Amino acid sequence: MADTTIDKARHLLTPPVRRSSLWATFAAAALAATAAVLMAGVMVLGPGVRFDEPPVVQPLFPNG
Repeated sequence: MADTTIDKARHLLTPPVRRSSLWATFAAAALAATAAVLMAGVMVLGPGVRFDEPPVVQPLFPNG
């Protein structure tokens, strides 16, 4: 009885085999490339560039 429980415990303690996925590698590379392009754009624009939003115009008579 003890042998079977030890064998079960050994089986449960063995690390699972990891399989790499080509699509996961491609997605990680695409994410890294996108982040690099966005960071480069921020560095080109610089910290002094500011995009002002147009002012909000409220109607003179809101209910009619």
